[in-house]
Amino acid sequence: MTTTPPTERTRVRRLPNRASYDAATIHAILDEGLVCHLGFAHDGQAFVLPTTYARVEDALYVHGSAASRMFRGLRDGIPVCATVTLLDGLVLARSAFHHSMNYRSVVILGVAAEVTEPAERLRALEAIVEHVAPGRWAQVRPPNERELKATMVLRLPIAEASAKLRTGGPLDDAEDLGWPCWAGHVPLQLVALPPVADATQPAGAVAPNGRA
Repeated sequence: MTTTPPTERTRVRRLPNRASYDAATIHAILDEGLVCHLGFAHDGQAFVLPTTYARVEDALYVHGSAASRMFRGLRDGIPVCATVTLLDGLVLARSAFHHSMNYRSVVILGVAAEVTEPAERLRALEAIVEHVAPGRWAQVRPPNERELKATMVLRLPIAEASAKLRTGGPLDDAEDLGWPCWAGHVPLQLVALPPVADATQPAGAVAPNGRA
């Protein structure tokens, strides 16, 4: 897949020049993010759930408690919207109206399906762990049967999706360019700090490099 052709639901109408339907762009944003938000309606109420995830080829995998009413609702076919946003900077304009942010975001719409095949479930859980901490799966105890039974894994196809991006400085009106205040953008970056060992850490255990 090289593009995800926009549908009526995913076509960006507000500032469409910032939209991208390129699969490589969408995948890159998903691969860099750490948290996605799942938006859906359940029992007459609207919900947004933050969760970890992993992208494997053209699918997004998420996991949660098998006892969760909301995850069971998603499994049963409730339409879902998954969003991932990377905040790259604050844009400070000369007018309050034109203040903004630099960002990269993805919206995926669809219906999730429960992953029940044992090998795929285990690969999905491994992918989620590896997405957050590369190399970690080989170091930790794998999930046992009780833990697997308590966990639901959902697969959301990345078929109806779009990205939206903003870069650069402020877009001030011409009449404001002489306004006597600083204008520009402040880049932001998510940086891993030094790891803090658990109090019962065994001697000789090597700390992870972290995810910058």
